Amino acid sequence: MTFVVGENCIKCKYTDCVEVCPVDCFHEGPNFLAIDPDECIDCGACVPECPVEAIFMEDDVPDKWKSFIDKNKNY
Repeated sequence: MTFVVGENCIKCKYTDCVEVCPVDCFHEGPNFLAIDPDECIDCGACVPECPVEAIFMEDDVPDKWKSFIDKNKNY
């Protein structure tokens, strides 16, 4: 299981989550950050640092944002 960045991150300018990531699994998408599921080590350090509460465990992504699971994989 991995973490997923959801819709709240669109046009967000904060990078607090990126700064605490020990493996640099964040990548820039067209208008939001994405987490590479192959690089994420599931440490969860990013979750409390996200000021817009956009990061979820893959199984906990709200139904309305399920499309972001694939979007994170693709970016």
